Amino acid sequence: MQFENAVFWIYIVLLLIGGLIGFFKAHSKISLTTSAVAAALLILTRIGIFEPSFGRKLADVIMVILLIVFAIRLGKTKKFIPSGLMLILTVVVLALLNFNRTW
Repeated sequence: MQFENAVFWIYIVLLLIGGLIGFFKAHSKISLTTSAVAAALLILTRIGIFEPSFGRKLADVIMVILLIVFAIRLGKTKKFIPSGLMLILTVVVLALLNFNRTW
């Protein structure tokens, strides 16, 4: 459980860093806003604001939406970094969290 928890928090940090990089490199306010909102919602699912089963389901939904966003961006840009990398990381984190549903 601790491993999955650590991976989840690292994912959130990488999500925020990606949004910041998008903002500073390409002046993309949408990248910054999207990453900040998604990260904030994911944090809320983990810190106990929601009933645990609802929080887990909400985190899954948020991450599936992020999967779709990253897949669309990868399709448009054809660049692996950052969309492809975040797509893979999202799949891995989603799988880890759903493999062991004790969080």
